[in-house]
Amino acid sequence: MFEQYDVGIIGAGPAGYTAALHAAACGLTVVMFEKDMIGGVCLNRGCIPTKTILHSAELFKEMKSAQELGIYTEKLDYDFSKIIEHKNKTVNKLRKGLELALKNAKVKVVNTEAELLDKNTIKADGAIYKCVKTIVATGSEAKSLKGLEFDHKFILNSDDILNMTELPENILIIGSGAIGVEWARILAAFGVEVTVVEAAERILPLADTEISKRIERIFKSEKINFYTSVTVEKTHGEKIYLSDGKELLAKKILVAVGRKPCINKKIDGAIYIGDVGGEIQLAHFAIKQAIAEVRGIPFNKSLVPSVVYGCPEIAWVGLREQDLEDGSYQKSTLLVSALGKSHCDNCTDGIIKILVQDNKIVGAHIISKEASALIQQITMAIQNKIAVEKLREICFAHPTYSEGIFESLFKF
Repeated sequence: MFEQYDVGIIGAGPAGYTAALHAAACGLTVVMFEKDMIGGVCLNRGCIPTKTILHSAELFKEMKSAQELGIYTEKLDYDFSKIIEHKNKTVNKLRKGLELALKNAKVKVVNTEAELLDKNTIKADGAIYKCVKTIVATGSEAKSLKGLEFDHKFILNSDDILNMTELPENILIIGSGAIGVEWARILAAFGVEVTVVEAAERILPLADTEISKRIERIFKSEKINFYTSVTVEKTHGEKIYLSDGKELLAKKILVAVGRKPCINKKIDGAIYIGDVGGEIQLAHFAIKQAIAEVRGIPFNKSLVPSVVYGCPEIAWVGLREQDLEDGSYQKSTLLVSALGKSHCDNCTDGIIKILVQDNKIVGAHIISKEASALIQQITMAIQNKIAVEKLREICFAHPTYSEGIFESLFKF
């Protein structure tokens, strides 16, 4: 005997739970399998917990300079164990909300490991489930480095660092992608001595070159040490040996060199979405893939915004300046300090950079408070191919960071 469903989903992260909720909303019967916690890496060990801790770090950093704004505090301090406790409460609250949403949608959730036998058959806990369509959304896991395998005590991955209740005196972070940059800024805000090692020529190598240079300036202002074009050769105790001959000391090492899909083999006819699909490893990309698969609503994979959180935020979409041929484009740059709102918020560091070809925006790169919201406005303009002169007709509110986009449009 077996149970029959329209859609069977393995994995309950952003790709899996989005597919489940949208399939149920379309009137389909859905069964979803999750061996760990509903919400996947993003909710439990990624986006949400990291940003919760980051908010505490930003608040602590801001309070250090509160006297400049006429606010006085005595004996400013923090308890990192309480910060982690708040993080756990936030994650648990959101997870319970998601579990309720799935229950209300009548999605059957099976909390156990599942095996895909063929494109229409899933086995779990000895039971067989027959599905017209099967979606695999098993996510990804942290990559390790040869010779720097995780021991979860000295050499940490992004899961381990979320569970620390005490901060080390100093830390070495290997990799300067989003995870490496965000944790460098979090830990530095709490007074940890941070060193970042990046094998590429610049920090945040996937970003526009000019943005990378400005992030290096931010690192210097936040007293974050960094080395580029270098790797870790080996460790001996707390001593770390770099490929250029330098020797460093660290109480902890965070390896943040990316993630790899959680999969052994692919079954023909099954659908693979989210991180396990091996494309862009971002939650919002996974969500759009799920909606495209269930509802048939397409999206442009070349216009997936990237955001690195902190204050200021870092965001970009579309083409980078190094992707374009000299003379084939126009560029405008606006310092965020030109905006009145940045002075009101005491957050004047940053830049809004827009790239235009044939009178249409093809890329934007922003360092600013609220950059994660600003980049969405640009994404809509690029996707809909709105000409620069039409964008100039839009009324932007004042004082806002958004009017930085408006001002930039008059530089072409």
